[in-house]
Amino acid sequence: MTIVTPFPRPRTLIHPGRFNPVRIQSLASAAARHVRLQLQPGLSLFDALVAPLAAIGVTSASTTILGGFFDRLDYCVAPPDPSGRAVIAYTHPIPAGRAFLVFGNATIGKALDGAPLVHCHAAIRTADGAMMGGHILTERSIVGPVPIPVLVTSLDDFELRQAFDPETNIPLLQPQAVDPSHAHHGALRI
Repeated sequence: MTIVTPFPRPRTLIHPGRFNPVRIQSLASAAARHVRLQLQPGLSLFDALVAPLAAIGVTSASTTILGGFFDRLDYCVAPPDPSGRAVIAYTHPIPAGRAFLVFGNATIGKALDGAPLVHCHAAIRTADGAMMGGHILTERSIVGPVPIPVLVTSLDDFELRQAFDPETNIPLLQPQAVDPSHAHHGALRI
């Protein structure tokens, strides 16, 4: 008897680099701040997240975007790299135009050059009702006319820094220990 499943088999990604037996790189933080943020209309998703969090000393965080309209939303997807040199290769930007971000998660850290970096994946509904999803291009996506709620958890005892990963052959956000004297502890005052 053959069992037919209604869903295709998930893709299998083959990492081109040397296997790392430590599958999840992690650090614990004894302290974290929880912030409810409103993404402000007219700002890019990048600026709407980075600027208010930097103002309260948050440079590494995990966020949940609870949904809202964007005047412009661009995204891409990450199929396997056809050259085989890296695990994935991002597509060219895909303009969704005016769209509703149904739900998303953004991770905030530091890029290779030390500048702020926002990595965001989300599900979106386009103006014609199509459901799409992928990697949101945060500097090109503009918050619509109504503030969008975001839940933020700061990572106060370590930083997320982009670093080259030899297994995937791409730069990834990775936790890095910080000098304890530079860690942020204490009450949040806004």
